[in-house]
Amino acid sequence: MGRGRVQLKRIENKINRQVTFSKRRSGLLKKAHEISVLCDAEVALIVFSTKGKLFEYSSDSSMEMILERYERYSYTERELVATDPESQGSWSPDCIKLKARIELLQRHQRHFLGEDLGSMSIKELQNLEQQLDTSLKHIRSRKTQLMYESISELQKKEKALQQQNNSLVEKLKENKAVTQQAQWEQQNQVQNSPSFLLSQSLPSLNIGGTYQAWGTGDEEDGSRPQNRTNTAMPPWMLRHMNE
Repeated sequence: MGRGRVQLKRIENKINRQVTFSKRRSGLLKKAHEISVLCDAEVALIVFSTKGKLFEYSSDSSMEMILERYERYSYTERELVATDPESQGSWSPDCIKLKARIELLQRHQRHFLGEDLGSMSIKELQNLEQQLDTSLKHIRSRKTQLMYESISELQKKEKALQQQNNSLVEKLKENKAVTQQAQWEQQNQVQNSPSFLLSQSLPSLNIGGTYQAWGTGDEEDGSRPQNRTNTAMPPWMLRHMNE
């Protein structure tokens, strides 16, 4: 025969009740863990025994964070019901949840901006501080990554510009050498030209100049020089000077 349905009522036998509590508690904790892992849900489970012993389970988030989130959500819903009790009955449950979610997000935004902090408790402020520290770490990490990428890009550009500069310097040196070679060849052509050679070979004529000669006849002591007219002067010029 198959196992019959267990009637849900209080177990009178103390020992059986304790055994059933231990088995069902282990199964409940296991199911809570499974749903948190499989569905990526935040689960918080609190169980008190008849003797007041506490058994709890929470997913990756801490129990305090889940409870604070539950309190904020419940507070927002109660506030909405208190402010608009007449139209509450005409709203659908999804609309109520969405409105409560919007109010909660707006409240969190004000908290992140440092506003409306008077109603927050010490634990809520500590939680907010921890969230801000985590956000700042992510922001600094992203900023550092972008700075490294920018520096690497600038270094690549600097290397490319340096190579381009070196190439331009080499071209400038080549052009300078070609110009100097052309000037040297032009100077050699001028020096080897017939007109330049003829001007270098012809002597200069000393027209109208005087020279000193030592006389041998009419001089008193024979030691004084005598100035005589340059014999290279043309005769017609001499006649003109005598007239």
